[in-house]
Amino acid sequence: MRVDTSRQTPVDYTGCTRIGFQGEPGAFSEAAVKELLGPYAISVPCPTWDATFASLIVGKVDALLVPIENSLAGSVLRVYDLLLEHGLWITAETILNIQHHLIACRGASLDSIRSVESHPMALAQCERFLTAHPEWNRIPAEDTAGSVRRVIESGDTTRAAIAGLTAAELYGGVVLLDDIQDDKRNFTRFVLLLPERRVVPGADKMTLVMRLPHRPGSLLEALQPFARHGVNLLKIESRPIHGCPWEYQFFLDIAADSTEDMDAALAELEQVAQELRVLGLYPAAAGTLAYAQMQGESQ
Repeated sequence: MRVDTSRQTPVDYTGCTRIGFQGEPGAFSEAAVKELLGPYAISVPCPTWDATFASLIVGKVDALLVPIENSLAGSVLRVYDLLLEHGLWITAETILNIQHHLIACRGASLDSIRSVESHPMALAQCERFLTAHPEWNRIPAEDTAGSVRRVIESGDTTRAAIAGLTAAELYGGVVLLDDIQDDKRNFTRFVLLLPERRVVPGADKMTLVMRLPHRPGSLLEALQPFARHGVNLLKIESRPIHGCPWEYQFFLDIAADSTEDMDAALAELEQVAQELRVLGLYPAAAGTLAYAQMQGESQ
């Protein structure tokens, strides 16, 4: 098996006008579409993760922009599974600073609230705030903006939602409290997915997935080539292999000063891994590596 990291096809976003995202208008994913692709991109809302990925497969949209991890709540695991299942290619990434607000109907107050709903990732990012209100029932929803719409349409002053300011403005909600996330340094990383391989010149970040022999030391052997060639391991995420109980595959994000260093490390990794697949080669979002370096220097 040979790993193909060829970069002969330069990226071209001109055909990417319809961008699918999971959620309803006003969701953070829609804001990420505008952040990465500008105001002329057409955002296409999709109700669920499966529907989002299916919209690209059937040609309803040209690309997808989906959250893949959050700095407080961790990885969006369903996205990893669907990314692998559908064989899509990561072409770009963007990072959004996420600010959550408690939103309710007009006439509601903190004393009247009895339940709070939002996407599970949003609820997880506000764990400290919600823990301080044990009397509130937490209700998972498909997305942040949709939870606001339903709360406002209900007219029920005992219900509230957690979402961004755009959702409150769009659906006519009242913000009861601002910035309720556990930490102001709350960032979500979004990736742009295409059905075919396209690579930006100067790409310095790669996402890949590997399966290793089920024996002691195999993970250590797989990671050593990155250290030898000066490739920075940014993230490693294990996911179960469907149909193989208690066996796992590993998703990795790596970065290097040159793609030659990446290629050299992958050539060695090939000799260790049972299966190796590159999922994307793209420029790191502005500030990503600088922020990681700053965090390391402050420790």
